[in-house]
Amino acid sequence: TWYWNRYPGARCDTPSMEYSYGWHEALQQEWEWSEKYATQPEILAYLDHVADRFDLRRDITFGTRVEACSFDEATERWTVRSSDGAERIARFVVMATGCLSSANLPTIPGRDDFGGRTFHTGRWPHEGVDFTGRRVAVIGTGSSGVQSIPLIAEQADQVIVFQRTPSYAVPAHNEPLDPEQVEAIKADYVEWRKQARDTSTGFGGHIARLDRSAMDVSEAERRATYDARWEIGGLFFLGSFNDLLLNPESNATAASYVRERIAEMVDDPETAAMLSPDTTIGCKRLVVDTDYFRTFNRSNVSLVDVSATLIEQITETAVVVDGLHHHVDDIVFATGFDAMTGSLDRIDITGRGGRTLRDAWSAGPT
Repeated sequence: TWYWNRYPGARCDTPSMEYSYGWHEALQQEWEWSEKYATQPEILAYLDHVADRFDLRRDITFGTRVEACSFDEATERWTVRSSDGAERIARFVVMATGCLSSANLPTIPGRDDFGGRTFHTGRWPHEGVDFTGRRVAVIGTGSSGVQSIPLIAEQADQVIVFQRTPSYAVPAHNEPLDPEQVEAIKADYVEWRKQARDTSTGFGGHIARLDRSAMDVSEAERRATYDARWEIGGLFFLGSFNDLLLNPESNATAASYVRERIAEMVDDPETAAMLSPDTTIGCKRLVVDTDYFRTFNRSNVSLVDVSATLIEQITETAVVVDGLHHHVDDIVFATGFDAMTGSLDRIDITGRGGRTLRDAWSAGPT
């Protein structure tokens, strides 16, 4: 995740002090995070530090892909074949492939005909990208789109955002970490971690859990609670009440609140309406943003809704929607990943009776 995802604005949506290893006391005492939500370079530096400190690279083969994995019923062993031609025999194989590692490119007609530069947020060039003076299309408004669009807009001459499904996003309120707060956490990191483990999410144990329904309080108190959580920022918003993910009526109050906030931030009512989801909040992962919605107030940023009329095609110079050619120099595909099973599907896995995992999961993983 943190090696490949180098797009502008890439950062974690879990607080840095918790998005770290807790199994080694000296490690968590010696590492110093700089921000509430760490950026991709800082997280990668942390992982490099861990790899060096514990000499982990000696047990890792880099630059190699696992291509096939087959089970021999007679020997009860797996044969694992990798891209370097090597074959390894093992009794057990652990597929620690991650759920967000296989980039997903949309099958838009003419995608490969585009004559300008194309990028995928999950495979960003390591040397970075300069968008100065460029007309940029961004396709997708999930987590990577929400994080990257504000920074791309600061550079580019023009940014056209193509949105199929709007995202519920709450502010990060990111800031440098307070040294006194860090010292207090490190003084009792064991208890800090324990509080996190006792939550349903695995983090945020220091944030008060509100054990009441959104429908058990007055409208004024409900609004005040949402206001307070909005100011805290981040994923903690969904902890405003104990039934936001259980009671549709309660969920609707949270969704309505976020839509009201979007309307407050976006100057143009039509654009605000397009950016406002009408689905259940929390059924997809909540997005944590920095100035995403306000970015659409910039004169060089426009929004194209492709929920009803999909992108027809990509030509050598344009993205075409409903017959209209949007001419651009670059296209950024913020189209996410073939999530959960995608990385497994890219390996030729064969089990008992010669049955492949692809066939077994052709209708979905079961």
